[in-house]
Amino acid sequence: MRLGGTIVGNYATMEEWEEMLVRSRFRAITAPFHCGTPERDIDAFMEIAARHDVMMAEVGVWKNVMDPDAGKAAEAMDFAKKQLALADRLRIPCCVNIVGTAGTAGWDAADRSNFLPETYEKIISMTREIIDAVEPQYAFYCIEPMPWMVPDGPDEYLRLIRDVDRPHFAAHMDFVNMINCPRRFLAAEEFIEACFEKLAPYIKSTHLKDSRLNPTALTTLLEECSPGEGCLDFEKVLKTIERTLPADAPVLLEHMQTEAEYRAAYDEVKRVADQAGIPI
Repeated sequence: MRLGGTIVGNYATMEEWEEMLVRSRFRAITAPFHCGTPERDIDAFMEIAARHDVMMAEVGVWKNVMDPDAGKAAEAMDFAKKQLALADRLRIPCCVNIVGTAGTAGWDAADRSNFLPETYEKIISMTREIIDAVEPQYAFYCIEPMPWMVPDGPDEYLRLIRDVDRPHFAAHMDFVNMINCPRRFLAAEEFIEACFEKLAPYIKSTHLKDSRLNPTALTTLLEECSPGEGCLDFEKVLKTIERTLPADAPVLLEHMQTEAEYRAAYDEVKRVADQAGIPI
């Protein structure tokens, strides 16, 4: 697997960004640009990554295409299409978003409308519209799972893939986001294995993080955290990834805020991988 993450920190020149990339040791990264970035800067980022054999693994959308404000929803849809087109042009395999919310609580909120049948039908039609407008030849539009919106489990993801019914709709794997109840947490490694066994043919990018259950909170409080700070058996997790995904599959650490935090997470995963004889 290509272990990586997001390059974080301030830089004034491309040379400084390149130094940050080298320090990270990442073999895959999220794109540090979007469809509005000047073309010369996009070219520079791509050239630097290629020079160091680093895969540009994901282009993010992170806009609410389900926004109840029609104008904002239209802007988000336009941005999603442009991001998918950018990913396709640059041969970046994964253009990723979440489905969003049709309510007013927030773009990634646990809104009561998230699982309504009419919401599901809208998710299908909007996903098809994005893909059909771009007609990508290389990139795939993917949805990151969330604990409280579609798709919130591997079977739900398989159903969504079937119902969208587009060759360039694929899967983004975030198994911690789908560990959303005690039953899944207490059998986490078996659940993670099932996620990969079912979705592996469709996975274009994977997020890697840990999970912990607060033992004093009633009712259930599950929290994501950095590798080694939770309860997951990362040797089993990494062996599942190695067995089910291609050798060059991007696996990205996420949600750290500083270089030091990413370094600690990378070191922990590499320690476990080396111990298990898994190349990263």
